[in-house]
Amino acid sequence: MRTLRNCLLALMGATAPAAASAAQAQGQDTFDPQRRRMVEEIAALTRETRHETGRASLSARVMDAIAKVPRHEFVPAADRRDAYANRPLPIGMGQTISQPFIVALMTDLMDVKPGDRVLEIGTGSGYQAALLAELAGTVYTIEIVEPLAREAAERLKRLGYRNVETRIGDGYKGWPEHAPFDSIMVTAAPREVPQPLIDQLKPGGRLVVPVGGQVAGQSLLLIEKQPDGRITRHNILGVRFVPLTDKAGRQQ
Repeated sequence: MRTLRNCLLALMGATAPAAASAAQAQGQDTFDPQRRRMVEEIAALTRETRHETGRASLSARVMDAIAKVPRHEFVPAADRRDAYANRPLPIGMGQTISQPFIVALMTDLMDVKPGDRVLEIGTGSGYQAALLAELAGTVYTIEIVEPLAREAAERLKRLGYRNVETRIGDGYKGWPEHAPFDSIMVTAAPREVPQPLIDQLKPGGRLVVPVGGQVAGQSLLLIEKQPDGRITRHNILGVRFVPLTDKAGRQQ
């Protein structure tokens, strides 16, 4: 597989999706050009990686959400000038906000529909939860790093995302009180797919998760639970995520 960095070399001249950015409506004109460029790069990189991912384009709903959510609100102030660069950024406590292309791809793989109940493992700064909130009925998101979880909850509330419920805790175990879920996303890499998350997935639901160690490499998996309960797995793309850890900091 070509690296994402190499794919980015072919991004010039990409065309933005038909949906216009919501930045002007939200009074975010300062970041509007950067946001538009990010959307263009995501669209172009999607085409560049179509043989690996099986996707030549992402859904209009996902691209609309990417164009709307203010990513600069979810990164540290010192990194705001790079908020719309197509690369991961540190958010503190050893964690990162993922590359926009990967965020968009994982969101598209979930196939979220209006009214869906969605679970996210690894809130981070809250950016992915905000995107999911634009698409789903209710988003439940769990973060094990308490300072990040509290900051994300406050940020999401301030930005008006009322359909997001946050929790501080171990995401490996899911959120059984609100299960089953139409789709689940994991934004950190466990060594193996957590069985509790498979158990909490509805028949017909989708689980998107990066799996693997920090040395041997990771794969982004799409796991589907068939209506009869059978599980199918699809290897989508080679990726690199921070590990999914327990409270002691050990990869799960």
